[in-house]
Amino acid sequence: MPEAKPLLVAMGVSGSGKSVVGAALAQRLRVPFVDADDLHPPANIEKMKQGHALDDHDRHPWLETIGEWLVEHDEGGGVVACSALKRKYRDQLRHHDRRVEFVHLDGTRDVIAARQASRPGHFMPSSLLTSQFQTLEHLAPDEAGVVIDVDQSIDAIVQEYVDRTGSDS
Repeated sequence: MPEAKPLLVAMGVSGSGKSVVGAALAQRLRVPFVDADDLHPPANIEKMKQGHALDDHDRHPWLETIGEWLVEHDEGGGVVACSALKRKYRDQLRHHDRRVEFVHLDGTRDVIAARQASRPGHFMPSSLLTSQFQTLEHLAPDEAGVVIDVDQSIDAIVQEYVDRTGSDS
C-alpha cells in the first residue's frame, strides 16, 4: 500500500509567503493546493479591505470551510495556505483531520514587511501586520509541523521542508 501523501497547512502572518510556498509545495508533492484566502466569505474580505482585523466570530465559519477541504483531500493529500495564527485555529483544523501538519513560514517583521510591500493590491493592508504578529502563537512542541525561515528562496524553503520531513513526490 502506498504511503499517504502529506496533508499540510502552510501557515504564517500575511506576507510570509503562504500562497506561493504552499503552491510550490503542492506542486513538488503532486497534491492539490488551495489558498484559504479564496475561501473567505465576502464579508470577511470587505472587513479586511476596510483595515479591520477579523475576530474569532469571523474566522470560525472560514476555518470550518478549510477543515472540510482538508477532509475531502485526506486520502490523496493536499496543501492549504492559511494563516492559522492561533493554536485554537489549528486545533479547529485538526478537529476535522488529525493527519494535518503545519509548515510555519516564519520571519522577522522587517523581512515580512518587505515581502508585503511587494504585493500591491492584496486585500490585506500592511497596516494589519502588527496585529498579525501580536496574534501569532508559534507551533507548540506537541503540534505536528515544522518551522521554516522565509528569508530564503521559495525553492530553498520547499527543499528544506522535503529534507526535514522526508516527504517528496
